[in-house]
Amino acid sequence: MNDSMTQSKTRYGADDDMQAGSALLSASTITGDDVCNMQDEKIGKIHDVMLDMAEGKIRYAVLASGGFLGMGDRLFAVPWKALKQDKENKRFMLDVDAERLKNAPGFGKDQWPNMADATWNSTVESYYIR
Repeated sequence: MNDSMTQSKTRYGADDDMQAGSALLSASTITGDDVCNMQDEKIGKIHDVMLDMAEGKIRYAVLASGGFLGMGDRLFAVPWKALKQDKENKRFMLDVDAERLKNAPGFGKDQWPNMADATWNSTVESYYIR
């Protein structure tokens, strides 16, 4: 594996793309990253990312929250544009308090919604983007 491939797979090491200010990271690099709210409370981890193949961009980060050691997690599709990268602390920030997240449209690991559905998309977007 060449150095550029190794670099993109690191978890924000000294030579990592995120530290260098690059706007490109592999999905595996951010999967498992903490997501905190503006009150500095940890509200979950990035479980997955959803790509919009027609537009060629990340549409959602799938946030896992509420479980213990990965068991019983509830999943939330958070619009990618609602997340802010906190490079210094190697995490993402979401402007939603813990109680509001508990009431957000979510789903189970075995019951993913049709994320291409326009009505579902509108509901999720309006919940996080104000």
